[in-house]
Amino acid sequence: MPRIAVEANERVALRLRADDKAKIMRASALKNTDLTGFMVQTALDAAEEVIEQAERLKLSGRDSVRVLELLENPPAPNVRLLAAARALPA
Repeated sequence: MPRIAVEANERVALRLRADDKAKIMRASALKNTDLTGFMVQTALDAAEEVIEQAERLKLSGRDSVRVLELLENPPAPNVRLLAAARALPA
């Protein structure tokens, strides 16, 4: 049975190499925050960036104009689109 994505337990256990932990501890000290707060905030910042990149489409100026033109003046449906529309259940 697959595990649920989010469990009720709010803890996360990590195994780190000693030098990686030392580097993270140093960075958290330089930010004047505790290790947990530093790791949570850094992970959340990274998560937001990943989600934004995955969910946002960036268009060039030329492509943006093309999309707007197509929205304002859509092309006539082609044979394949008409056939697909006819194949839909009523």
